[in-house]
Amino acid sequence: MSDETATAPTTGTTTPATVTTARGDRVTYDLRGTGPAVVFVAGAGPFRAVDPVTTRTAELLAEAGVTTVVFDRLGRGDSPAAGRLDLDRELDAVAAVLDVAGGPAVLCGHSSGCAISLRAADRGLPVLGLALWEAPLESGAEETAAWAAEIERRTDAGDLEGATEHFMKDMPPEWLAGAKASPDWPAIAASVVSQRADAQALAWATRALHDGGLSGLDVPLLAMTGEQTFPGMPEAARALAAAVPDGTAETVPGADHSWDPEAMADRLARFVLE
Repeated sequence: MSDETATAPTTGTTTPATVTTARGDRVTYDLRGTGPAVVFVAGAGPFRAVDPVTTRTAELLAEAGVTTVVFDRLGRGDSPAAGRLDLDRELDAVAAVLDVAGGPAVLCGHSSGCAISLRAADRGLPVLGLALWEAPLESGAEETAAWAAEIERRTDAGDLEGATEHFMKDMPPEWLAGAKASPDWPAIAASVVSQRADAQALAWATRALHDGGLSGLDVPLLAMTGEQTFPGMPEAARALAAAVPDGTAETVPGADHSWDPEAMADRLARFVLE
């Protein structure tokens, strides 16, 4: 892996940089701060240009003495990638940005990014801890596996709108309705190719949660949900915390599947620095 045009400002505005993965994919990221590191792993859809909440959280953490890395996942934003964007390829991207962070780091996953973070730790990547926001692991293992397989089937068939609709089938219906009513719907549907990794990770994590496969994770895990969240999320967080040797489930200010940047930065700083 090689780091290119990298910068390391302490806080505030940062210049994007790129890193090349072991497979030759170029990943764009923002690096801030100095100190122990947090790498943010987005869920399905978000990337740096449309995610001011994560950017603000990273800025606040940098001010608190934490190195932060926010990156565009493969096939999104400034990390264009073609071909089959599966979980193994995404984990190579995570490995590359962990290297940018300067070594072992805490992974902060959001939504399906939690499952990718869990798999990264399970694979032996240099992960010091897991801070997971509203991991959607409330469904059964067989149900999730079938859901993921159908997303892959539709994607492989070129039915990107159908794959997107299926990915979102258990989300609040107004989310899908709003996406389909947006002039950006074609672009939203096209981006489902980057969500194959999310589907695969969620299928793996749900199975591991139910069959004891997470019991070998030897890093601290903080499973968080917002004060206003969806049915099943708090229960999933508690189950996740109970499934690992060193797990905690907490409620943190946030709503509608998103966190409050100030509260999240404070909690992450304590998690990392302690």
